[in-house]
Amino acid sequence: MRARVVALFGPTASGKSGAALALAAHTGGEIVSCDAMQLYHGLPVLTNQPTAAELAAAPHHLVGVWELEHEGSVAEYASMAHAAVDGVLERGRLPIVVGGSGLYLRAALAALSLPPEPPPGLRDQIERRYDELGAAAAHAELVRRDPAAAAAVHPNDRRRVVRALELAELGSSLTPAQDELWSPQARHETAVYGLDVPRELVAARIADRTDAMFEHGVEDEVRTALAAHTLSHTASRIHGLQDVSALVHGEIDRAEACRRLNVRTRQYAKRQRVWMRKLPGLTAVGSADELLEAV
Repeated sequence: MRARVVALFGPTASGKSGAALALAAHTGGEIVSCDAMQLYHGLPVLTNQPTAAELAAAPHHLVGVWELEHEGSVAEYASMAHAAVDGVLERGRLPIVVGGSGLYLRAALAALSLPPEPPPGLRDQIERRYDELGAAAAHAELVRRDPAAAAAVHPNDRRRVVRALELAELGSSLTPAQDELWSPQARHETAVYGLDVPRELVAARIADRTDAMFEHGVEDEVRTALAAHTLSHTASRIHGLQDVSALVHGEIDRAEACRRLNVRTRQYAKRQRVWMRKLPGLTAVGSADELLEAV
């Protein structure tokens, strides 16, 4: 029996957007984004949001829906994604859930029991403590408070150590959320596909995309956004923002910004490949054509 929902995951620059558009054209489906960065409005070049032509080619949901001041959460996204997927199904069309954020993909597909969100100021307080103590001492604190989470998090992974300490403070744990994240349960019958593209090709595409970002004005885009908005904690973590911001503030030149962004994006793609291997029931495909044949 044909799945009611199709999910498409893969590393950045693997061709997910093109494959999703091809599938939407083939099936009459609608695209539901599970890209955490593309949720924000105001940085379309930096976050590689769909172009006007792509938006016209197929209905897209959950792209550019949060302002940069908005403090987003997985729980809020999950509610929005469930409504979007259910709406597409009610219209008798195929929801195509696509993106490279592993947690957001699972949140869109499953009814997860998500850990609590922190009260205002708690995350900043823990981040300061991490920086004051240093990576090793902060991780040692996590070992004392939540040994299972500490075993799953590298001391140098500042973001996840901070989140684990934050959850420990709230009486929760990172580990149950991780376990549930990769469970096979979904709200609807779902087929999950992953774009498995050679690393060398992804690296070349990342370099080309970085060049294209600067050609299309990412520097001015970031300068305008920083001048007009006070970015939320979640928006400030948009991939590549710190590199382009450093350029805008005159701390580095364009060549160094490009170099840093390329390195950071290749590292992100590597992590996405790890996530992809964890997704239960995933069928690997190498191209949009293979995806269409598989579906």
